[in-house]
Amino acid sequence: MGMKMVRELPHPREIKAAHPLSEELIKIKAERDEEVRKIFSGESDKFLLVIGPCSADNEDSVLDYITRLRKVQEKVRDKILMIPRIYTGKPRTTGDGYKGMLHQPDPAAMPDLKSGIIAVRNLHMRALAETGFSSADEMLYPENYTYLDDLLSYIAIGARSVENQQHRLVSSGVSIPVGMKNPTGGDISVMMNSITAAQHPHAFIYRGHEVRSDGNPYAHAILRGYVNDRGQSFPNYHYEDLIRLAENYASKDLKNPALIVDTNHSNSGKQYLEQIRISKEILHSMRHSEDIRKLVKGLMIESYIEDGSQKIGENIYGKSITDPCLGWEKTERLICDLADQL
Repeated sequence: MGMKMVRELPHPREIKAAHPLSEELIKIKAERDEEVRKIFSGESDKFLLVIGPCSADNEDSVLDYITRLRKVQEKVRDKILMIPRIYTGKPRTTGDGYKGMLHQPDPAAMPDLKSGIIAVRNLHMRALAETGFSSADEMLYPENYTYLDDLLSYIAIGARSVENQQHRLVSSGVSIPVGMKNPTGGDISVMMNSITAAQHPHAFIYRGHEVRSDGNPYAHAILRGYVNDRGQSFPNYHYEDLIRLAENYASKDLKNPALIVDTNHSNSGKQYLEQIRISKEILHSMRHSEDIRKLVKGLMIESYIEDGSQKIGENIYGKSITDPCLGWEKTERLICDLADQL
């Protein structure tokens, strides 16, 4: 019974030394970070798309997808900035569900965390080196962030983590934008408290060290819908929801008020095709309210090469093994449509 210590994992310094970034990639990443921060500060009026698979389950298909995304980015570069979703950890703790590349570099194999850490870093590095895209990941495990802090340009705190003290404290010491999702039960005050905490300085213990943070002025809201006590999904992306959040922000002393709308999850009821309609409704709301236009900085869209999802073991190339995603043709059309309407 109890925990068994299996092996000591490499320190982030060791992993980075074994898998380093070149000076050129460091420069590209810094330029991307600055461009993203300017969107959240209001210095840039570009629209942000955090877009990609529900889970990054296969290196080849994820890089194939991101390479396609790069070509579309060039077409819409004057209006839209894209950050690929490369989500390598998934909150699955109730059974045999896929926990992400970190735990299972091979989805069909047993967990191997050391190989998972290396696979995750290599995937993010390849994305940066081969496409110039620094990416987004979910900070599911705050203590693992330093394995990737030189690669990521955006972090999301999930609906099940947003109340957690350690997630809030670590977010306060991060230099890139951190999106705080509303919790699964929908209480907006929990999300706003998390943003407030992340924007303030703190002292805390991290990886065996006493650390002090300055506060993150780019911590912001992500609306992802919610579920009631019967498990029914309800959206929170409608015009009235956005106005209510704008008013909530106005009542607080927070820096850089900002919102990213998650078009899937409970906002779509996991009906992935609804993401197309929801995305366009958000832009419609922005056209009809200056407060909403200033608040909404972009969208989060779950998209992959093939429509829908599959079970682990089916091995359909480029098809999600977790939540269903928009396929590539629909994704490309949606991005171009959004650019035309911005």
